[in-house]
Amino acid sequence: MQLTKKFVKAKNPCAAGYRWFVRKQQGQGDYQALLDALVAEGRIDDACWLLDQFGPTDEVLELDSLEAEALIFAGTIRVRYDIQVDNIIRAGKNIESGAGVRAGQTIIAGADIRSEGGIHAEKQILCGGDIEAGWGIYSGGTLDAKGNVRAGWGLHVRDKLHVGGQVQLSNHMLCEADAKIALGLRVGLDIDCHDNLLVGRGILGGGACRVGTHLETGWGIRCQNEIQAGASIRAGEGIETDGTIETGEGYGIYAGLQVRFDAWEDSARVRAASRPAHLVSGHWHEDESQPA
Repeated sequence: MQLTKKFVKAKNPCAAGYRWFVRKQQGQGDYQALLDALVAEGRIDDACWLLDQFGPTDEVLELDSLEAEALIFAGTIRVRYDIQVDNIIRAGKNIESGAGVRAGQTIIAGADIRSEGGIHAEKQILCGGDIEAGWGIYSGGTLDAKGNVRAGWGLHVRDKLHVGGQVQLSNHMLCEADAKIALGLRVGLDIDCHDNLLVGRGILGGGACRVGTHLETGWGIRCQNEIQAGASIRAGEGIETDGTIETGEGYGIYAGLQVRFDAWEDSARVRAASRPAHLVSGHWHEDESQPA
């Protein structure tokens, strides 16, 4: 794609960026070549603006390995081994690695991010599709994915987590702020969220589920160990654990919020090692194997 002064000016660029385009590029140039030139001169924000305005392409950049200060590519980035950038890696479409992906700042993909190893960004991860990692996923800031998130190990997010699909992890999940997941959450070990945890469907955990404030799910919650919230626990269906269910002082446990009263016994069952002190709604299931 060839960009001209008229084409770029119609997008209302900043004055400094437009002057650079006219002086350094004579007011014209190939789209990807302009992105490369901007990155080479450290004009990362201008390169991101250009990609925002003109969108992705079908081009594919294929490399054996990648080690750079930054890379912004309008199409798909496909690397056989490791990807390591000091600043930002951004693709208009997919980022694909046969090993790991590590960025000193940000990882952004217009479509999917796929890695046979881990995915690590010190600042943030933004993804227009799915994120898949053979190992773990770490974001030093926010993680926002429009699709699903899957990891062979765990997920650690230092700021907000927002997922438009489902989350499936073999090990643990740690989110140090709010977490909002549109579909289901399935974790092999513990779930720890320091603020609110809101899940559109169900939660299935192989360990404990500990939430700093409110825990809410549209379907049910089933965990192997304790379910704890600093505020309320709200479930559209049942809540089950081999451990205890606990809320914050003055807050209640609400099960069966999307189930008819006459179906509570089957679909809004609450089961735990002992009856929760603040159970407001749901059908308490007395487990005869537990001591009274």
